[in-house]
Amino acid sequence: MRARYGVPLSIAAAGAAGLVYSAGFEARSFRLRRVTVPVLPAGMRPLRVLQVSDIHMVGGQRKKQRWLRSLAGLRPDFVINTGDNLSDPEGIPEVLDALGPLMEFPGAYVFGSNDYYGPTPRNPARYLSEKIQGRHGLNGNPPVVGVVHNRWEDLRDGFDGAGWVNLTNTRGTLKIDGVSVELTGLDDPHIKRDRYAQVAGGPSETADFSMGVVHAPYLRVLDAYTADGYPLILAGHTHGGQLCIPFYGALVTNCDLDTDRVKGLSTHTADDHTAYLHVSAGCGTNRYTPVRFACPPEVTLLTLVGKE
Repeated sequence: MRARYGVPLSIAAAGAAGLVYSAGFEARSFRLRRVTVPVLPAGMRPLRVLQVSDIHMVGGQRKKQRWLRSLAGLRPDFVINTGDNLSDPEGIPEVLDALGPLMEFPGAYVFGSNDYYGPTPRNPARYLSEKIQGRHGLNGNPPVVGVVHNRWEDLRDGFDGAGWVNLTNTRGTLKIDGVSVELTGLDDPHIKRDRYAQVAGGPSETADFSMGVVHAPYLRVLDAYTADGYPLILAGHTHGGQLCIPFYGALVTNCDLDTDRVKGLSTHTADDHTAYLHVSAGCGTNRYTPVRFACPPEVTLLTLVGKE
């Protein structure tokens, strides 16, 4: 009896231990990552950008709220929020409270699908099957029915009231100590709300520096930004793979981006142009899959410096 069941029981014990670790520790082991990106014109002073993404706030997540509030101590030049703030239709007040100190700084935002719609239980294996079939979100899948509609307008009004720039399929500008930073944003490509034709044309000649902002890093969006000459694109959405294999990495990205670029700084090339791409692994999870493994939650402080 002992020989017959020893291996299955050990596997079950290891699985249980991994679940306790990924849900009880790693999913709440918040990290600050620092990245330097050589994209500014020569002679411009460095710019410190705090990118916050995929908070997926659920009521009662006090540790996450305290950590987000503490990030104001970094004193960034500006903040970029790349969406998916919610994983609870009632979580808007807690998001605004957690980001309150950061909203004292100049900032801008785009929304992700979870800002518009409440989460639903989902078999994680579907992410693998969708990757194989090349279907993600509403890109190739049938429309979702019966979903909860979040009061995203309240979230928008909170950000707008603090002076953050809404980049929903539009452009905006931040003035940082006399430097003009142009931001070109898109609504979430994961649910086909992106309208690049409304912002096409590349950086404005009057801006000192221009960059693209989007929630989900779909290739059609990265191609468009890069071909138009933007030197830097910020995105989120992927959760860094969320459940990764140690010494191997992510299995999925939940979009058509390759897993080699699932998080962190990389490059993207289109039409003989190359842009830097930074994908945040985010600092939350869907409320129905509150686990992370070999992929701790994060926020990134990017220091933009002159081109090498």
